[in-house]
Amino acid sequence: MTLHLISIGLFEKEDMSIRAVETAKKCDKVYLEVYTNYYKNSADEIADFLGKNVKETTRQELENGSKKIVEEAMKMEVGILVVGDALSATTHNVLVLECIEKGVKYDVVHGSSIFTAVAESGLSLYKFGNVTSIPFENENIETPYDVLKTNGGMHTLVLLDLKDGRYMETKDAIKYFLRVESKRKENVFNDDRLCVVFFSIGSEEKEIYAGNAEELLKVESGKKPQCFVVPGKLNFIEEEFLNNFRA
Repeated sequence: MTLHLISIGLFEKEDMSIRAVETAKKCDKVYLEVYTNYYKNSADEIADFLGKNVKETTRQELENGSKKIVEEAMKMEVGILVVGDALSATTHNVLVLECIEKGVKYDVVHGSSIFTAVAESGLSLYKFGNVTSIPFENENIETPYDVLKTNGGMHTLVLLDLKDGRYMETKDAIKYFLRVESKRKENVFNDDRLCVVFFSIGSEEKEIYAGNAEELLKVESGKKPQCFVVPGKLNFIEEEFLNNFRA
C-alpha cells in the first residue's frame, strides 16, 4: 500500500501528466489540496475527469490529519492531488517524513511548478536567489525586503498570498516594497526598479509584463494567480527576452 503525492500542474486538469492521471485512477482514496494556490477546476470537475471520487481537503485537515492519511496508506492506495509540484510546499515533505517513520511506502509524481514556469520570461533559473512571499497582513513584516536585499544581483521570485478566496495582486507587492523602502531607505527598491509580473502563468491566457515598478503599477489584470519577480543582474539574452514583454 502506498501514499501517492500527485502533482497536477499549474492551472487546470489538462495540465496533469499521463502518469499523474494513471496514478490517481488506481488509488482507492483521493484527496485534493488546493489551499496553496489557485486552480481552475473544482474537486467535482477533477472527479469527473478522473472517474473517481475526490475529496477536497483544507490546510488544517492535511496538516493536523497527516497521521490519519498515512495510516490510511497502510491499508490502501491513497493519493493526494497537489497544485503545481507536490514537494513545493513543506506540508508535503512532512507527509514523506511520516511515511518513512512508519515504514509506509510513498511515491511522488512530479509536475510543472511556478519555480520553473517563471523561466518563460527568459530569466535564467540558475540565477535565482532565495524565494520569498508576501502575506496580506504585512504592515510590520520586512522579511521579503531583506530577502531582496540579500539576493543582490540574483533574481528574486516573490510569491503572493491567497486567503479565503482572496488573491494578492502584483501591484500590492510593488506597493509593499515601495513602502518598506520609504521606511528603510537602503536603496533596495524604487520606482525605477525593473520588475516582471505574471498573470495566469501556465494557462493559454497567460500574460507577462516587464517594466519599472512605476509602470507596472498601472498594469491591470483580473487574471489569477499572479506572481512577481524582481530581476537582478541581466545577461544579454535575458535583456533581449524581457524586451519582448515590455509593458
